[in-house]
Amino acid sequence: MAPEHKIVSSIDIAGYERAAQIRPWLSLQTGARTPDDGATTALDLFSATPRDAPAIVYFNTTLDYGEIDRLSNGLASWLAARGVAAGDRIAIILQNVPQFIVASVAAWKLVAIVVSLNPMYRQRELEQLFIDCSPRVIICQDDHWPIVSAAARGLVDPTLILWTNGREFQHRDDARVVPAPVEPEGGEPLSRALGETSTLRSAKPSADDIGLLLYTSGTTGKPKGVMLTHRNLVHNALLCRDHFALSRKSRIFGVAPLFHITGFEIQMLAAFAAGASLVLTYRFHAAVALEAFLERKPTFIIGAITAFIALMNHPQATRAHFASFDRLYSGGAPIAPAVIGAFAQRFGRAIRSSYGMTELTAPCHLAPATGAIPVDQTSGALSIGIPTPGVDAIIVDEFHHPLGAGDLGELVVRGPNVMAGYWNKPAETDEVLVQGWMHTGDVGFFDPAGWFYLVDRKKDMISASGFKVWPREVEDVLYSFAGVREAAVVGVPDSYRGETVVAYVSAEPGMMLDIVALSRFCRERLAAYKCPTEIKLLPDLPKTATGKIIRNVLKPACGPAIEP
Repeated sequence: MAPEHKIVSSIDIAGYERAAQIRPWLSLQTGARTPDDGATTALDLFSATPRDAPAIVYFNTTLDYGEIDRLSNGLASWLAARGVAAGDRIAIILQNVPQFIVASVAAWKLVAIVVSLNPMYRQRELEQLFIDCSPRVIICQDDHWPIVSAAARGLVDPTLILWTNGREFQHRDDARVVPAPVEPEGGEPLSRALGETSTLRSAKPSADDIGLLLYTSGTTGKPKGVMLTHRNLVHNALLCRDHFALSRKSRIFGVAPLFHITGFEIQMLAAFAAGASLVLTYRFHAAVALEAFLERKPTFIIGAITAFIALMNHPQATRAHFASFDRLYSGGAPIAPAVIGAFAQRFGRAIRSSYGMTELTAPCHLAPATGAIPVDQTSGALSIGIPTPGVDAIIVDEFHHPLGAGDLGELVVRGPNVMAGYWNKPAETDEVLVQGWMHTGDVGFFDPAGWFYLVDRKKDMISASGFKVWPREVEDVLYSFAGVREAAVVGVPDSYRGETVVAYVSAEPGMMLDIVALSRFCRERLAAYKCPTEIKLLPDLPKTATGKIIRNVLKPACGPAIEP
């Protein structure tokens, strides 16, 4: 998410530069290097893959890179014949289906901009985004077409709307995840465009062209389009290829949605960079994923920690399901050390930590592939890792003065992964991005060895009787109590304290949580002002499409919780 800040354009850049020269983590970057293999655009990454190599495994169907190339040529030719040209926005509103990859490649062949949107968006949300980016083309699911078409009515320029279905390109039709086909009342079937056979006069984007426009809501709730250049996309794709040791033999399991930066960059583009295959199952479903693990034997996975919790809590999950994986990584939200330990004990596989955001093209910090990941003894925070090659990372105070090891402040990042800015929002861009330095809005510190730790988002900090309470610290304690599956802590208004701490938890399947015992457990491990004054039990906690728990909707103003 984009942070909320006052204008920081007056910061002391010279001070930032001096602080950036202190890089204790370099000794931990064994063999790491800033990636560069000649590719300058995402299309270059795709074009370099062997045409006969498997690209997508979708249920019981495998498509090779040559087939993706042919289909994307067809779509690009069909769109070009209807006037779609360089710089036009192509909105892709799809789940994890092969058509998402085909449409992205087709857009780049036209030097168009991919606009990746969440298929769970409703009409009002889409109306806002369509007005902001004015898509020339919209590609959506058939069952989403009524909402999409209604949202597009207010657009001044003519818009092509194509629809498709998750049951195309496979024959298994798993009703647990893939909806039945629906015949829309308008638009064009994507399959018709994919079959276009006219010759494509493809153009070549440049490294500085915008390759992806991805919206992030930020702390104000107003969506902002993050502009990521081809240079951004290529740098982190190659970095992920190298760090995760991906190759043509690798099989990446698509647990993260492709419409999210993690899925787009670390799954799809990293697969292009390595010539690897991408295993897709439409959307995440724990039982379906576990079955795919045994059938397709994926070697790499990265996703929200809640996805790993769901897999861990599935009654049929065994060590055999995770035996094929070389590496498992999680990011996007703080990870409780207790969860890491429980997962490792049950499956014999260690989940490695990472950190990134949309504005940083996904990862800017990664834990090394091997070795212990430290936990800060004071805060209980698991390290997010160390800066990736080519990235400078510093910690600054509220006045934007750089801080040293152990001092708590805001994480600021510079590197080839930093966004070009927010679409049509220069003022908002200037609030967070100054001479290449991205102010993340996340609060943390680094230790003398160069490991970084995050405490929480600045906006989530709770002020109870004048004391700072970081939700993540309380959540880590809750997660260490037997039977807690999910936990989220929020601050609520209090006439005496100003704010008070309220916790929401869900239980592991088949478990009954003793809320009184859980409250006592917290009091034994936390200072009094940090202890939840209320602990409320919910069947499930609200999450984003990527599985990140959403704290703000849990506040009482947003609706009552279920009392224990």
